[in-house]
Amino acid sequence: MFCSKCGSAVQGEFCSRCGAPALTASPIVAAPPVYIHPHHPHVQRNLQTLGIVWCVYGAYRAILVILIALILLGVSTPAFLGGMGPRAEPMLPFAAVMGGLAAVAGVFILFNSCLAFLTGYALLTHKPWGRVIAIVAGILSLIEIPAGTAVGAYTLWVLAPHASGVEYEALAHHG
Repeated sequence: MFCSKCGSAVQGEFCSRCGAPALTASPIVAAPPVYIHPHHPHVQRNLQTLGIVWCVYGAYRAILVILIALILLGVSTPAFLGGMGPRAEPMLPFAAVMGGLAAVAGVFILFNSCLAFLTGYALLTHKPWGRVIAIVAGILSLIEIPAGTAVGAYTLWVLAPHASGVEYEALAHHG
């Protein structure tokens, strides 16, 4: 036992040094440490980056549509094919098909580019419908290897979980 006042060892009920009552020694049981996981706003930390990535991806797709259209339209001209000599004569009937293919590919890629810009805008401005359109655009872009796959995977990682939906809704509602 120890003195409650001076802390010296006590033989009886009172301290022989200061006369204060003795403390009974009791084992001190320490509580296990409690780890409180800090809340890291997953969506809030990644939303601006994700919006910028979608805008850059939209610009990449727009440049791609221009290049593909120029190449396919240039290759599909009879002047280009005629300049290849007798080897190109079997391909001359397909010049119109190649021009049509260029138009279809251009419209498809231009649609994807507009969707990417719209997704980036919605995420950067916290539109309430932005999460849904981003998930849809992310799923659609997964097949466009490698850039689309990276953008789609990042989008789904940030926005697909249920907790992300709750956090995005709070961001869209408050600001």
